[in-house]
Amino acid sequence: MARKSWIDQDTNEPLIDDYTKKLETFARAFSDGVITEQEISDQEARLVDLMKEVEALLDDATHAKVTRLLCELTAYDIMQFVFEMQQSRATAFRG
Repeated sequence: MARKSWIDQDTNEPLIDDYTKKLETFARAFSDGVITEQEISDQEARLVDLMKEVEALLDDATHAKVTRLLCELTAYDIMQFVFEMQQSRATAFRG
């Protein structure tokens, strides 16, 4: 399998969101417009299993870098979500 770059070479933007949207489990969870507690639980289980699998493959230096990568990605996702929520509420009052 060919390696997929994490960054768009033309725009220098992360591609992880694009890859995420193509995950079958992600698409299925969003197909009805409602995320259930079970879907969150299932996603967490997949995440934990994969984290354990990948963590075991990493030497200490790479582990530290991947840990920082995961933290930065999570921070980015949260910040982007909050920004979008703020933008959707920032409509001017027209009375």
